[in-house]
Amino acid sequence: MGIFSSLYTRVMRWSRHQYATYFLALVSFSESSFFLIPPDVMLAPMTLAKPEKAWFYAGLTTISSVLGGLLGYFIGSFAFQFIEPWLLSLHYMDAFHIAESWFEKWGFWAIFLAGFTPIPYKVFTIASGTLGMALIPFIVGSTIGRGARFFLVAGLMRWGGEKLESQLHGWIDRIGWATIILGIVGYILLR
Repeated sequence: MGIFSSLYTRVMRWSRHQYATYFLALVSFSESSFFLIPPDVMLAPMTLAKPEKAWFYAGLTTISSVLGGLLGYFIGSFAFQFIEPWLLSLHYMDAFHIAESWFEKWGFWAIFLAGFTPIPYKVFTIASGTLGMALIPFIVGSTIGRGARFFLVAGLMRWGGEKLESQLHGWIDRIGWATIILGIVGYILLR
């Protein structure tokens, strides 16, 4: 079945859309404080579609993400009681408590790691505001962590270029089904 390859073709077409850059900035901003989809999902295909703009896309994603992280920080500082039910409904409270303990132990390094890894960055931005982390280390850690991640993604996509795009198109259905199977197996094992 070519479900994933048709979706891949559609995503690559969207990544060349005239407003794709604005959508990338919006997704990057919102993912850092409340949205669920990471910006890498747009950054990678946009960079594959236009490798000459890789560094621009990575920079835009980083800046937008850090600004969104500031929103998360201020949500944590001033409005945590309003978003706590949302964190509970998405089963993020355990992650939030882990983020709190990381901040107490490592501070700057916690936000740096959260920015670079696939850990839900939004949980850490909100937790940093709730715990009153100093703003300058928050901004520096976020910028370095998010920048490293997004420049790495953009660099790999730029390096791979058209060859990587065509190879991915050939493999995307197998990768998609393998991901679903691994997700189901992981869910069963963790239950």
